[in-house]
Amino acid sequence: MRRVRVPVHRRAGVPGRVVAVCGALLLLAGCGQGTTDDGESGLPGAPTGVTAAAGSATSVHVMWNAVSSGPGVRGYEVYRGAEKVKDVPASEHMADITRLSPATAYVFTVRARDTEGRLGPRSREARATTPTAVAADRSAPTRPLDPRGRTVGSQAVQLSWSPARDDRRVVSYDVYQGAAKIHSVGGNQTATVVTGLRPGTRYSFTVRARDAADNLSPASAPVRLTTAPGSDDGRGTAPTSFHAATHRTDGAYYLDLDWVAPRTDGVVTEYRIQLDGQSATSLVWGADAPRGKASYSFYLGREAGVRHRVRLRARLPDGTWGGYSAERTVITGQP
Repeated sequence: MRRVRVPVHRRAGVPGRVVAVCGALLLLAGCGQGTTDDGESGLPGAPTGVTAAAGSATSVHVMWNAVSSGPGVRGYEVYRGAEKVKDVPASEHMADITRLSPATAYVFTVRARDTEGRLGPRSREARATTPTAVAADRSAPTRPLDPRGRTVGSQAVQLSWSPARDDRRVVSYDVYQGAAKIHSVGGNQTATVVTGLRPGTRYSFTVRARDAADNLSPASAPVRLTTAPGSDDGRGTAPTSFHAATHRTDGAYYLDLDWVAPRTDGVVTEYRIQLDGQSATSLVWGADAPRGKASYSFYLGREAGVRHRVRLRARLPDGTWGGYSAERTVITGQP
């Protein structure tokens, strides 16, 4: 069953479609639930897209999206519960948190600090549980085989590989760009999308497997890819065939959206909808997330002739946000 982060009711006559009941002004405030990139009172915004995944029995890999709105960002602070555990420069958007306890659940948040030293609000919580430690395990996993990839426009690439083997189990895979670790995914995942790349640039990626004892495999064979020239704003990872319309029910206007999920190596379960340039709401599915065409509808208000702009983007299976769809304009009361 579909699950959204806002109160919902079913639109009469359309089985399975979900409708947000908060009004347009409330939507722009996130209905009390959404997270936006916009700072408040001149502070940097809360980082979005925060994910956490165990890298070993004693480490967790935390990632987030850059804060692009508000004042300039000098760096980020990563918190484990209430305790700050890492300072990260503004150019980086990930951190390995080490010296943790095995078989333990942790909660992480991230805050941005601006060039004047002021801290923005905390991000949403990201949770991860470290696996049980394995005594006297000195055997590293085998190297990941058959690495392959494709460019996704000018700013992203999609990588995949065959699973590595370990005498216990593989806990995570680390992705390297040259000699630098740039990404990490769980041991049950053998594909990812790397975003934030430069257009028209040649890259070399390798993958290494890690087990619970922090043994690291040899690197896979390199995957060499060149991103497309120009800028496509990440449209290669954006939802496609995006349409928007309005309808009127019981004296109120609703915005009806439909789109096709972006092509990924996993299932997209979450979308962020932007209305009139601001984050409106997050739409989250459970196990029944649509793999092709999806639809959503929410309340706009009772006034006819109001113009709205809308677009959306998907949270990719690796936890990063894809590109925005094309923007559509609708006017309440007009077809």
